[in-house]
Amino acid sequence: MNTQLLDARRDASGGYRVDVNRGERVGRVSSEWFSRPADERYLSLNELARTVRDRTDRSRTRVVESALIQVEANRADPERLALMLPGSNTPVAPTHWSFGQLASQVGAPAAYLRQLPAALAGINLQYGLTASRVEQIKTLETEDRRVQLRAVTSPDYGRIYDQDLVEAVQRIAGNGTGDTRWKVPGVLDWSTGIYNPRVDISKDTTTLYASDRDVFLFLVDDLNPIEAGRLQDGSPDLYFRGFYCWNSEVGAKTLGMASFYLRAVCQNRNLWGVEDFGEITIRHSKYAASRFAHEAAPALLNFANSSPMPFVNGIKAAGERIVARSDEDRTEFLRRRGFSKAETGKVIDAVLAEEGRPPESIFDFVQGITAVARDKAHQDARLDMEARAKKLLDRVA
Repeated sequence: MNTQLLDARRDASGGYRVDVNRGERVGRVSSEWFSRPADERYLSLNELARTVRDRTDRSRTRVVESALIQVEANRADPERLALMLPGSNTPVAPTHWSFGQLASQVGAPAAYLRQLPAALAGINLQYGLTASRVEQIKTLETEDRRVQLRAVTSPDYGRIYDQDLVEAVQRIAGNGTGDTRWKVPGVLDWSTGIYNPRVDISKDTTTLYASDRDVFLFLVDDLNPIEAGRLQDGSPDLYFRGFYCWNSEVGAKTLGMASFYLRAVCQNRNLWGVEDFGEITIRHSKYAASRFAHEAAPALLNFANSSPMPFVNGIKAAGERIVARSDEDRTEFLRRRGFSKAETGKVIDAVLAEEGRPPESIFDFVQGITAVARDKAHQDARLDMEARAKKLLDRVA
């Protein structure tokens, strides 16, 4: 990497000038950022780990006979139900989430039951538990002043605790605040086009989240820019590595992680200029914990420690692979790959607008396709175009 070129791209504040008109925009982190209240936002991985570890330490899971569960309506609180599980003298209070899971297990409409007085809802739920063909359920109970029933699943549910995912991330990212190369991201200044990786971590900027249902973590290696290709003015096209991962130990969602290269993160936590996006998910099936240990955790470690050179070389190869030298070539190249006449025109126009010349190389076409995809109103159409762009790059690599 030419350090003089990188220095030329640096702002006086230590930030980097980036071109976010290239690549994809990914809004998953922004959606999480918008939806999280203050008490679900954490300022470090250590703080987040303490919370989920303490929750695990206060929890237990067991398989019980459905027909032996007793539903009780609390006279002192007619809006609340409690459950007596076999083998225990302490009632458990279902959460909103676990009540829905329990109702689903016995085939009862949770939304309807919630509208009924507790006593009447209890009668209906008790009948469902007694008459249901589901003979056993697996519970997750957590003691917090009282015993909460946090999850109701099938006996074969393969729970991966939120603690396990957070600890796997800590092994590569430390505290997530800069004690390793992986940290909470900085912020793009739209007025200057400068991405500043050094931003104070606050409730407004953090990307480390946890609720009673899930965890979500997003970290970047944004102090070590990667040069992969050149911009129109000859300066380096800079990228940073990033990943996000998620889990729900109560069955609200799968476990998953995504890794990618990106050019910037804005204040609303949208990811800009994303390339080489890859994602894996693991359902909480019977062998989920084993798959996490043998697939997901190693994949995260491999990405964190891997060399960016395959990515850099792939971008370089795509830029050098000339596939069109005339308007007829450009149209034929796109139409043969399933693009409509209208899409073909938009792709070529997008490259003209951004590069000041028509597309010639594979990389030119990929950038044009992703630019058009960003303007698609419907997510399915956008993802389809982005997948076709990635397929072009993959064939070159």
